[in-house]
Amino acid sequence: MELRDIEYFAVVAELRHLGRAAAALGLTQPALSKCLRRLESALEAKLVRRTPAGVDLTAEGAALAARARALRLSLDDVAREVRDVTHGRVGHLRVGAAPGMADRLLPAPCATLLEDGPRATIKVVIGHNNVLLPALRNGDLDLIISGVPEIPYEDLTQQFLQTDEFVVFASVRHPLARRRNARFADMVRFRWASAATDVLAWQWLRSTFEQRGLPAPRNALEAGSHSLRGMVTASSELLCFNARTEFLDVARKCPLVEIPVEGLKWRRQVGVSYRKSAYLPPIARRFVDLLKSSAREADKA
Repeated sequence: MELRDIEYFAVVAELRHLGRAAAALGLTQPALSKCLRRLESALEAKLVRRTPAGVDLTAEGAALAARARALRLSLDDVAREVRDVTHGRVGHLRVGAAPGMADRLLPAPCATLLEDGPRATIKVVIGHNNVLLPALRNGDLDLIISGVPEIPYEDLTQQFLQTDEFVVFASVRHPLARRRNARFADMVRFRWASAATDVLAWQWLRSTFEQRGLPAPRNALEAGSHSLRGMVTASSELLCFNARTEFLDVARKCPLVEIPVEGLKWRRQVGVSYRKSAYLPPIARRFVDLLKSSAREADKA
């Protein structure tokens, strides 16, 4: 069995079309078909079946496709490890972070890492878990800084950094702005601004409303930028549910006020995550240590 044939099969499995896969690989279609037949012969199994639209995977093909993806990630890790050994601490770090955490935790580690390693490079992707987790699992990111669930993901190593307390806030002119202690029922008639409806904070808020027999909160604005959410909230009757640190940051620029809510108490664990089975390059291990120091300093501020 040739590794090259497995790599070619992975492209066929992804595109489900021999012609498009051959074009993507820079091969003729007959040459690609020959590679597939050679792989099927080595495995003694039929991997694909032709259809009018292209090809479908057999059960054996689907099983190999799942293994081929893991193999590709392992090969990428091996290549990066060899390069790191060759070049010492030189490397390229790919980091994902939630918006507020990026501003709060990343500046000092990034500056230190780049100063310590003049040839090092860093790429930072800003997003939420709905974007960052798939990118991490696909090998597109080395590590991410984000909220972590109470029950850890089995395929990831997650190290605690700090805790965020979440609060409800609104414009200083909002009808609930002068309430000393609002209730969940008071918030039902208002719409909300959120980072995304599939992030941990929104899911918790939705569940809390439903547990009280109330309609789920209505999301009117979905935006990844907490500054944008804050500015729109300050100019409207929207409510927003966000980490207190991020609320305080945007409240310095906009007329916003925290609204105490009876029975509302949610804390999010913030951590750094990376794949358990993956090679973590020296530059990433150094960055994790710097992140922990940055988190301790942020807690003191």
